[in-house]
Amino acid sequence: MLRLQARARHLHHAASSALARATSATSTGGALSRTLPDTRAQSTQAEANAEPQRIKKLMVANRGEIAIRVFRACTEMDIETVAIYSEQDVNQMHRQKADESYLVGKGLPPVAAYLNIPEIITVAQENGVDAIHPGYGFLSERADFAQACVDAGIRFIGPKPEVVHKMGDKVEARQAAIDAGVQVVPGTPGPVESAEDAVEFCKQYGLPVIFKAAFGGGGRGMRVVRDLEDVAENYNRAYSEALAAFGNGSLFLEKFIERPRHIEVQMLGDRTGNVVHLFERDCSVQRRHQKVVEIAPAPMFDQEVRDKMTSDAVRLARHVGYENAGTTEFLLDKNGQYYFIEVNARLQVEHTVTEQVTGVDLVQSQIKIAEGHTLEDLNLTQEQIHLNGCSIQCRMTTEDPSRNFQPDTGRIEVFRSGEGMGIRLDSASAFAGAVISPYYDSLLVKVIAQARDHPAACAKMLRALREFRIRGVKTNIPFLLNVLQNDTFLKGSVDTYFIDENPGLFHFAASQNRAQKLLHYLGNVMVNGPSTPLGTTLKPTEVVPSLPPVPVAIPPPPALRDVLLRDGPEAFAKKVRENKGLMLMDTTFRDAHQSLLATRVRTYDLKRIAPFCAHSMTPLYSLENWGGATFDVALRFLHECPWDRLRELRKLIPNIPFQMLLRGANAVGYTNYPDNVVFKFCDLAVKNGMDIFRIFDSLNYLPNIIVGMEASGKAGGVVEAAISYTGNVSDPEKKKYNLEYYTKLAGELVKAGTHVLCIKDMAGLLKPQAAKLLVSTLKDKYPDVPIHVHTHDTSGAGVAAMLAAAQAGADVVDVAVDSMSGLTSQPSMGAVVASLEQTELDTGLDLDNVTAYSAYWEQARNLYGPFECTATMKSGNADIYKNEIPGGQYTNLQFQAFSLGLADQFEEIKKMYSVANILLGDLPKVTPSSKVVGDMAQFMVQNKLTAELVQEKASELSFPSSVVEYFQGYLGEPPGGYPEPLRTKVLKGAQKIEGRPGASLPPLDFEEIRDELQDKYGSGVTEEDVMSAALYPKVTDEYLDFKGKYGPVDKLDTKTFLVGPKIASETEVSLEKGKSLSIVTLAVGDLSATGTREVFFELNGQLRSVRIKDTEAQKEMHVHPKALQGVRGSVGAPMPGTVIDIKVKEGEEVEKGQPLLVLSAMKMEMVVSAPLAGKVKLVAVSKDMKLEGDDLLVEIE
Repeated sequence: MLRLQARARHLHHAASSALARATSATSTGGALSRTLPDTRAQSTQAEANAEPQRIKKLMVANRGEIAIRVFRACTEMDIETVAIYSEQDVNQMHRQKADESYLVGKGLPPVAAYLNIPEIITVAQENGVDAIHPGYGFLSERADFAQACVDAGIRFIGPKPEVVHKMGDKVEARQAAIDAGVQVVPGTPGPVESAEDAVEFCKQYGLPVIFKAAFGGGGRGMRVVRDLEDVAENYNRAYSEALAAFGNGSLFLEKFIERPRHIEVQMLGDRTGNVVHLFERDCSVQRRHQKVVEIAPAPMFDQEVRDKMTSDAVRLARHVGYENAGTTEFLLDKNGQYYFIEVNARLQVEHTVTEQVTGVDLVQSQIKIAEGHTLEDLNLTQEQIHLNGCSIQCRMTTEDPSRNFQPDTGRIEVFRSGEGMGIRLDSASAFAGAVISPYYDSLLVKVIAQARDHPAACAKMLRALREFRIRGVKTNIPFLLNVLQNDTFLKGSVDTYFIDENPGLFHFAASQNRAQKLLHYLGNVMVNGPSTPLGTTLKPTEVVPSLPPVPVAIPPPPALRDVLLRDGPEAFAKKVRENKGLMLMDTTFRDAHQSLLATRVRTYDLKRIAPFCAHSMTPLYSLENWGGATFDVALRFLHECPWDRLRELRKLIPNIPFQMLLRGANAVGYTNYPDNVVFKFCDLAVKNGMDIFRIFDSLNYLPNIIVGMEASGKAGGVVEAAISYTGNVSDPEKKKYNLEYYTKLAGELVKAGTHVLCIKDMAGLLKPQAAKLLVSTLKDKYPDVPIHVHTHDTSGAGVAAMLAAAQAGADVVDVAVDSMSGLTSQPSMGAVVASLEQTELDTGLDLDNVTAYSAYWEQARNLYGPFECTATMKSGNADIYKNEIPGGQYTNLQFQAFSLGLADQFEEIKKMYSVANILLGDLPKVTPSSKVVGDMAQFMVQNKLTAELVQEKASELSFPSSVVEYFQGYLGEPPGGYPEPLRTKVLKGAQKIEGRPGASLPPLDFEEIRDELQDKYGSGVTEEDVMSAALYPKVTDEYLDFKGKYGPVDKLDTKTFLVGPKIASETEVSLEKGKSLSIVTLAVGDLSATGTREVFFELNGQLRSVRIKDTEAQKEMHVHPKALQGVRGSVGAPMPGTVIDIKVKEGEEVEKGQPLLVLSAMKMEMVVSAPLAGKVKLVAVSKDMKLEGDDLLVEIE
């Protein structure tokens, strides 16, 4: 701080001395005095009589859009143009728009390059420049630059140097206003010498106050202070900003006027002393004291006040001898009293709106005045200047309004502008491929609308902003759209508090950006490989599965769901029971592909065949399409939302009931959840289209099943409670799982209120004779309850078992369409349908329709070659009756054995599965109990353990966590209890859970989860997202991150999704009804120095490209780490920029909200604060380090 204060005093002293020298008598020999001799009146008269001298070659000592604006004016005037550019601007458009361009400031910081007066003058002299336009910002209000131009014999497009100095120094400008009789705001008479002096001023005059940079504007170095304790910190920050922006950190203080309108008057003055105004602009829509939207003329502005204000502006300009363009700024309070605040002795960013409503080209007027023309020569007397309509300017910036307007940088991948009648665009870097750097102002495009009145201008601006498509960097367009639709703004009655008092301006509709996100996904797959791990070497086929014909514009015929919707679950169950034939549930949409294709079938392929099912498969009892593993696999590997799948399929199949698998108290997860999670899940499932809930528990633990039954029943669903079948009821030697066991369990489920009773044979152990025995027994005991039988065809006897169950009285059996049946899937639909045709048990399904349905899936299955179980499993196997491995798990175990190099030991693993099952107590085996048995079996094979060795050394072994958790009681209690002493030995004293695991869990706070998700992903978080996060927090986070980055990848065809497109291939993507994309893949570029590859596409006929990080190549490079998303102690850079101050050290204890470091970007400083209290584990940056957004700054633990 002392260093800053000393520097402030030094600069103020230097500035004061320079001013004293410049305004002293000619005998002092100062540079300024040489152009301002004591015979000023004589000089002025001489100038007034001088003939205009044409400018032939003009340099713009600036960059960006203002440089281009001046070049265009010069081109129309037949003046040659010269640009200067920094090293960082070598590819900027402004240098290409000029006739000549020259590098300045080599080796200097980006801003300093444009402040290097000697070099700029040298370049101008060496290249025959006879005039320099300073633009705005940089050197535009530097009197020493204006003087340097004059000394070099170069005309300065602006006021005379002494006027630039007087008006640029806000202290002198204030005194000039007082001398001219213009009311000013109370403030310091000169720059504040120190923070201590600022505190003293505040004590004397009271708060609030505002710091302002003495040598510049644009909001830089401007800070409002309302608390005395914040004065010193704000002084230092404002001083630092002003120094960086203007090369001089001097500040002065003013009393802060509450609720003012910011009105500025545009002026033009000539060499003869004539001054005119071009009316006013309203610049009240400001953020951080920087103008965002400007309006000309000021709406709802009293004409009497307008006349007085413009008269005062002209009087002040004449008083100081103002020449060329300038702006006098005022604060207007609610009582109509206005106060002078400053003169901007330059062209303003918002000059455009004045040009639109007056028809006066201000830039050309500036140049002609500098040539020596008078206002009269230019037909610009006050009587000749009139208003015509209304104009609005919006400053479109590369700032992210959802992150407190943090500047964004990067490459513009897509740029499509809004145009048309009444729209003007002034820009420089607004084109595809432009790189937005962190070194300069974030202004991207000035959008100017003109119409007859303010509402019409707003409408044109709104339309134009909506037409813009900018991808690659964030912009403030969402914020501007909200402003343009705000009632207060539309009425024109805004003040400088407008933004602060309208929080609704910050509620943004999320930008979809779907096309560009999909290009990023395709590019990433092409550069880095598939986004979901592929299980085999088989590739997806090129064939697009052909669809059977479906009636057009004809609604699907009625089916069983109509009964459920009309009469409820009890009537539904009664209707099923009264049906004379056998009803079928089709598992093709879920369990079949879970068993055969690792649950990888995508919504895209399900939706394509769905309309056929709705029209041609109406006799079905239900379609199983949800729950079980499909829920987390959709999120984790397919990057699609399972809730979207349910909703979209329901729209396409409104008539056939949907069925899902619910793991009792585990819902669709693999662990216990609080009861309110299970109830909320079932409620949302029904609201999104689910009808029937098959509820089971992996251990047949009744309390867990009843939780699921109550939850699904309360939600209005059909309750189908399931008995998890294992063993063999037809074998009298099997005592544990005998007929009595299942009959007793079924009785409990019927007593608990199940609508349908299910026999769930997940391992395919139900032999035909056992099916007859069990079904007939249950049918005799519970004749009014429909019986539904599920099995897997691993042994090859599935069709026989289902036919036997049907003959014994089963009402429904599970099948899969032929091409998705057999092996570890369900029995063949076609075989069952054909076997029962023209019998009392006829299914009602047309075999031709089944064949057409199968033909589609036979082709579609080939798209999923990378997950095809037949890569390792060539046939069914009757040894399932020995090892009792469930169908889906059989496939997974085989994949795992192959991937672990244990393919030759798979037979041993199967045998060990049976051994492990007995060790664990002979369990019903279904997820998650089947996983416990499988983990135990592989553990024993890998460690060459026998059952005896496990029993003997259990207290010494480190068992898989699933085994330990089973013995702790996390799954519930197994039939017959736990095997002892194995349980005690495995647990080694670990905690045991008694009773139902979920009963002791406190209710989950859904609002807290919602708040956390909204903090990360914005306001678009849905109730379904909250539920997904409650079940799978990490997986949901990863899915939402992926979706935010890559967009709706579920719209891609399956082959493209899995392995990406081929070069020169064309991909059609239907985003929604009436909106589609045509993507042609063109090329993948070479590796860049930063480890990226550019991938080129043609999107709807337009060239697009994306830059993709090559993850393998970047392993060889040093890349700064990124902050970990979702980890609060991992603090990332909120914006690209440079570290200018580090306030903490490793090992230091910090409080929440304590400043950690200070970043600077685009001439704006930002303090990064601690998100939580803790100890600083790592400081990952150093001072002056340049960072990208989200680069790791600090780790707090």
